[in-house]
Amino acid sequence: VQFVESGGGLVQPGGSLRLSCAASGSSLRLYYMEWYRQVPGKQRELVASISPSGRTNYADSVKNRCTISRDNAKNTVYLQMDSLKPEDTAVYYCNARGNGEPLFSWGQGTPVSVSS
Repeated sequence: VQFVESGGGLVQPGGSLRLSCAASGSSLRLYYMEWYRQVPGKQRELVASISPSGRTNYADSVKNRCTISRDNAKNTVYLQMDSLKPEDTAVYYCNARGNGEPLFSWGQGTPVSVSS
């Protein structure tokens, strides 16, 4: 499976972005999907996850500000980010989870920069 993330950009604090993760090579329908983010020099951080049935979980740092969703027909996972803060600045990646860890190779990610 290959992932292509998109939708990132430069936004002012308080703004919104909608990130997309399009997958090819296999259907994501049965996978537990996750969004991660990484700041240079730091470990990749789990941001949000969604089960095949649509159950969601969020890191405390983004809870009530982000919404993860999936469109199995489009083989795409989304991350709606609202009330963005400078500390949300990072490169955002998606992946499927299997056996307790990311299952496939990472895509190129999509950079998010929150600054005034």
